[in-house]
Amino acid sequence: MVRKALLFSALFLTMFLQTFAHAFWMETSPAGKKGKAQEVRIYFGEYADKDITPVADWFSDTRDYTLTLITPDKKEIKLTSTAAKDHFKASFTPDQEGVYTVVLQHTVKDLYNGKRLDYHSSAVVKIGAANTGDRPEHNTNAVSIYTAAKDTYKANTAVSLQTFFDKLPAGQKEVEVVAPNGWGKKLYTDSTGMASFTPIWPGRYMVEVTSTEKKSGDHNGKPYDANWRCATYCIEVIK
Repeated sequence: MVRKALLFSALFLTMFLQTFAHAFWMETSPAGKKGKAQEVRIYFGEYADKDITPVADWFSDTRDYTLTLITPDKKEIKLTSTAAKDHFKASFTPDQEGVYTVVLQHTVKDLYNGKRLDYHSSAVVKIGAANTGDRPEHNTNAVSIYTAAKDTYKANTAVSLQTFFDKLPAGQKEVEVVAPNGWGKKLYTDSTGMASFTPIWPGRYMVEVTSTEKKSGDHNGKPYDANWRCATYCIEVIK
């Protein structure tokens, strides 16, 4: 009986994840210039299926996400977004060289099948040759993915990444990498949260890590039985 209950729970969890695979992701150039505006685009949907949800159809209050810029000297600046048809966009103008980190966070107001949804996404932009600010702790999100800031990564060259949960290296986590053509690969982090993959094709790759924690609580007056957390990060690859 216990075994059946465990199998049912695992099946239900799998169905939940398959049913709700939507995530935020951010797209921006990985390199910019001092004094020149840098645009960031925010999407919501299923990246692997090239299914971008129109802004008017975003789930619950996902439009009310928080977007923050962390400068190379670790100052935090709130960014304002404007809506387009299938995305939001924001911009900032770097005034110093180094690595800027843009972080998105949103805990959805409504539950989904009794689950509390906690979204995170981030992007980094390198300005000039300086590496100031290229540190995982500059990302203020509770769940995040870190790679060394580069103008671009090259195809057929290994990319190392590190995952963090509650701002600590997250070992033994499943990470999904989705290529520009929708091809996906699952990675598993080691005890220090590290993993790597070798991109084959040029284009934008999305890296995603999720975790469903069986815990109960109250969210906006409604009981939930699990907390689902997700973080995404995009990597630009050239030939």
